[in-house]
Amino acid sequence: MAPLIIFMTVVAPIWLILHYRSKRQVSQGLSESEYIQLTELSELADKMVDRIQTLESILDAESPEWRKRVED
Repeated sequence: MAPLIIFMTVVAPIWLILHYRSKRQVSQGLSESEYIQLTELSELADKMVDRIQTLESILDAESPEWRKRVED
């Protein structure tokens, strides 16, 4: 019973305050710098996907069994 009382009087109010504070920040949207950073990260991720696909195609051509060795 005591852990429940402690949870309801200490943890739950803090949890609710932090939860709704984060919801409010999300609803405000991204700032300009955050949007620019997100765009840059998206472009980097696209480049990384291209590089990974290129590397996998090279490995497929040079060593067709490489996927089986990686999965084991």
